[in-house]
Amino acid sequence: MEPTEIHEFADRLQEANERTGESLKTISLAISILAVFVAMVTVLGHRSHTRAILMQSRAADQWNQYQSKKIRMDDLITTVDVLRLQPSVNADTTAARIAEYKVHIDKWDQELPEEQANAHRYEDAGEHAESQADRYDLGEALLQISVVLSSITLFTRNRTYFFLGLAIGAGGLITVATAFFVH
Repeated sequence: MEPTEIHEFADRLQEANERTGESLKTISLAISILAVFVAMVTVLGHRSHTRAILMQSRAADQWNQYQSKKIRMDDLITTVDVLRLQPSVNADTTAARIAEYKVHIDKWDQELPEEQANAHRYEDAGEHAESQADRYDLGEALLQISVVLSSITLFTRNRTYFFLGLAIGAGGLITVATAFFVH
């Protein structure tokens, strides 16, 4: 090889290294951005799981409230029936007590449908949060796979991994976006 050919070869090699260096910087930046998305989606998923658990707990509390009122109402209905069947020493006192119990029975009878509706709302909110959490979890997994595949590019210098990683990352972001439209 002549000195000019060696010099031209060295120049081409340096240009290739500079292009590769810029390319690796771009890939590294993309990986960093994907990692930020992973962190954000992880937080969204954790918050959604927490909300689902909270709503399930509230629904259980609401059902307990419903059952408590229902049991008290049924007990008073039975008591009223028994009082009507038994002879009493003071009929006026028994009638007053029955009227008092009927006020409670009527009150609980009005409240029970509302208690039941509240429990169903909490259950629905919990199911909604869990559906969102499922999407966030899938999106997070896809984004993590994306980061790993894109990182392989840094070692292998094979851009196929990078583009595959970006495609999977885009799928992860789309999956996360669908969580906002879950009903």
